[in-house]
Amino acid sequence: MNNLSQATGYCQRLKSCYTWVMEISIEKIKNVCDFYAITHKLKNTLRSGWKVWDIDAERFESIAEHIYGTQMLALAINAEFNLGLDIARVALMLAVHELGEVVIGDLPTVGRKISREEKHRLEMEAVEKILGGLNNSDAILQAYIEFEEMKTPEAKFAYFMDKLDCPFQCKFYEEKGHNDLFKTRTGDFKQLCDKTISEGKTRLFDMWVEYDKEHFFAGQDFYRTILDYIADNDIYLKDE
Repeated sequence: MNNLSQATGYCQRLKSCYTWVMEISIEKIKNVCDFYAITHKLKNTLRSGWKVWDIDAERFESIAEHIYGTQMLALAINAEFNLGLDIARVALMLAVHELGEVVIGDLPTVGRKISREEKHRLEMEAVEKILGGLNNSDAILQAYIEFEEMKTPEAKFAYFMDKLDCPFQCKFYEEKGHNDLFKTRTGDFKQLCDKTISEGKTRLFDMWVEYDKEHFFAGQDFYRTILDYIADNDIYLKDE
């Protein structure tokens, strides 16, 4: 093929691409921008649960950082233990599982003022409202519903990643010196703190792990083993 033929073919492909770009609906671009602008709020919306637990840190993690943490845990655990899950599906569910908090904020599951059922109802309404601005959002909504229903292996795994990220973050705070069991003892969790102390434990993380084992990981030996490991080992990578 000579240079002229190559140039002609290139021009034809460029023209085709340009025509496709010009046919893109401006309305669709606006929908994308609006959706991104709304969900971008999660980058600056801080996780309120840490305040409830009296974590003494200059800045708490944001909801977006929590989402990222759950996804990284999912990728690592699925790969390391060869679980054979549809990890793309898991990542999608985790990407949208906190979407409702764009509207309702972060309502902690401990020390909460509303029921878990009411929280789910408010989140569902918020997710439907947010996704209503996209023309073809059914797949996203179905991923959110799948996560909430927790019936498929991928949804159950995503749920545990959501719950497992929290003790990891708690351990990070502990290793940075932001946790104080005796300070938390004066708050909403005095009974839990007293029980932890009576068992000869002195770390807030110990109370956190026991709470999670009882409420989220009962009968889940795999995840309980991970919790035991992070309880007994330093995991935060300190600056050299």
